[in-house]
Amino acid sequence: MGIQEKEFTGNSLPLLSLNHVSLVCRSVRDSAKFYQEVLGFVLVKRPSSFNFEGAWLFNYGIGIHLLQYSSDTTAPKAPSVINPKDNHISFQCTDTNLVKRKLEEMAIKYVTAVVEEGGILVGQLFFHDPDGYMIEICDCQKLPVLPLSSCPLKKPPHSTLANKQETLRSMMSAKSLCSAGEANWMLDNLINDIVDITF
Repeated sequence: MGIQEKEFTGNSLPLLSLNHVSLVCRSVRDSAKFYQEVLGFVLVKRPSSFNFEGAWLFNYGIGIHLLQYSSDTTAPKAPSVINPKDNHISFQCTDTNLVKRKLEEMAIKYVTAVVEEGGILVGQLFFHDPDGYMIEICDCQKLPVLPLSSCPLKKPPHSTLANKQETLRSMMSAKSLCSAGEANWMLDNLINDIVDITF
């Protein structure tokens, strides 16, 4: 599956992907060591024309650019309480328990959370880097990414649960851009929500 170029329509920008996240650090050396040892990033060459200290790291299809704090940049905040609702960067993983063990071995404090959607449980771990930037590790790949516009569901006019199910199935099979599996998954979740609300 390659990158498909789209003609610029004026409504959206001709973007390809996320390239990097840039972080101001108190110590580029300490932060680079953290991102290498904890998250498995690799140092890569940085343009020699830069006249300020920094480091570029790369892995998982994304770059992390570290910039040394100076008088013309905003100082990074000191690590505070780990709050999953704070700004963060998130990485998917295949085994959150393995990540927990590694964080514990490295004496890195973390908090956990679980997201539940339609019977699917997603584990999340949150922790700070040396400058207080939040990082999430999750197994979010378990949840399908479904654009809301691709699977429109209108409120069915019928009042019984059986009629609602049939109406939704016919609506989704008519002109839906969803796959049959996605449509069934959405329908099952919707039916569960309806039942929960009813009772």
